[in-house]
Amino acid sequence: MRRINWTEHAKALLNPLIAVLLGLLVGAIAIWAVGGSVITTYAEMWKGAFGSFYFTTSTLTRATPIILAALGVSLAFRAGFFNLGAEGQMIFGALAASIAALYVPGPGFVKIICAIIAGMAAGGLWSALAGWLDTRFRMNLLITTLLLNYIAALFAGYMVSFPLKEKAGSGGAQTAMIDNSAWLPKLFPGMTLHAGFIVAVLAAILLALFFRFTNKGYEIRMLGSNPLFAAFGGIRRGKLMLLSMLLSGGLAGLAGTFEVLGTQYRYIDNMLSAPGYAWSAIMATLLAGSSPLGAAFAAILLAALQTGGMGVERNTEVPLEISSVIQASLILFVSARVTISLIKRKKARTVDGNHT
Repeated sequence: MRRINWTEHAKALLNPLIAVLLGLLVGAIAIWAVGGSVITTYAEMWKGAFGSFYFTTSTLTRATPIILAALGVSLAFRAGFFNLGAEGQMIFGALAASIAALYVPGPGFVKIICAIIAGMAAGGLWSALAGWLDTRFRMNLLITTLLLNYIAALFAGYMVSFPLKEKAGSGGAQTAMIDNSAWLPKLFPGMTLHAGFIVAVLAAILLALFFRFTNKGYEIRMLGSNPLFAAFGGIRRGKLMLLSMLLSGGLAGLAGTFEVLGTQYRYIDNMLSAPGYAWSAIMATLLAGSSPLGAAFAAILLAALQTGGMGVERNTEVPLEISSVIQASLILFVSARVTISLIKRKKARTVDGNHT
């Protein structure tokens, strides 16, 4: 029986926390530069994120789609595939879920189940398309997943502006509101936090167990860490790539689905692009080194920075962009760490080559 490597999990949780603390240090310099009080600003940021039960649930609500999308990205990254298409996969998942919830007949729980299936299938297939283009035509996965985001966003915008546009109401680019019987239940009365958060946490735990204790999870990890050894061991890259991309997109599609069923109750044009959920998910994955549990923890920290930044703007003279400064510094730290790691690997290969 394989033992759980607690040191590895502790490191995965500690790395995002250290990176956020370094980001806060950079943010403190920026706050001081604009003449604000660092202590007051960060106190208001904490209050905006966790200062009350309401703010805490709001932070966790914002973290829910980031967690699920981060899990999808981490799965692809663990397999060695850079899936930058989480945004498009979330969009197609949300659009498919809203269509299913609106038009599938039956009671509310049937609509919810069908919407979840439709959302995961749409996101998964859109992701698998990029994988197929790679295996069939050797098209670069970074480029295809990135460009497919624009196709998804523009297609969904067209659908809710014309054929699926709400006939009555504000006249905005959105679908009709789904029946309240198909809404995800709230965890606490009067709060925004819904059952999707519980699913996201369980998904993080299950994905960590999948990587650790299943043969397919081992194959995915091996393919990502040592492709040559994986090929020597009989692991078929093309087949595993399609599976990894399908599951990765399915989790991103689930993130979009829960935004429809638990928060917006319809598909609204730009509802997933404007908050930057997908890019926050990629950042969380990089901060955690593609660890599912670490990515979930990092997603909550990033959501706290974003909701806390709103509190800062409401109650101080420091602008909302301070949270963007902190997140930008996180990207720099992650980029530096990845670059240093690549340089070390290159030097190690050179040394090995000289000895041989």
